[in-house]
Amino acid sequence: MSGQENKSCVAGVKQTRKAIMNGIAGSVLLAENADPALTEPLAALAEAREIPVRWVPSMKELGHICKLSVGAAAAAETR
Repeated sequence: MSGQENKSCVAGVKQTRKAIMNGIAGSVLLAENADPALTEPLAALAEAREIPVRWVPSMKELGHICKLSVGAAAAAETR
């Protein structure tokens, strides 16, 4: 997402899953330190739909990328 202010971000596992399922996710970002039970199914779903997946080192950093004051396990850059 860096350097692309014209795109928006949805954060959270449920919202990320919705964005993937609705075909509006341009890419998926997942936190490396989040619970794999949450992130692995999203990674598999995104890869099955040929959506790029990027792993971010921490939930805090992912929250910062999405301009949140809290961390996030998952996010999607929407088209």
